[in-house]
Amino acid sequence: MSENLIKITIDEKIGAERSLKKFKRLCESFGVIREYRKRQEYKKPSVRNKEKLEAAEKRRKKSNFKYSKKSKI
Repeated sequence: MSENLIKITIDEKIGAERSLKKFKRLCESFGVIREYRKRQEYKKPSVRNKEKLEAAEKRRKKSNFKYSKKSKI
């Protein structure tokens, strides 16, 4: 993974709160938080695949429910 540096300068005009919000947005867009949560604990590949299939099934059921709801009206 290439090393991406996230730098935020805190100015008097912008303020610390807005700079912190900007930093959090950049971390989210670079995928830092997602990667951190993924690496917090090791999951076996079989467990990872099972969770992936369960999530896909959940999405499929949700979309089918939405479409079936619209067709009845």
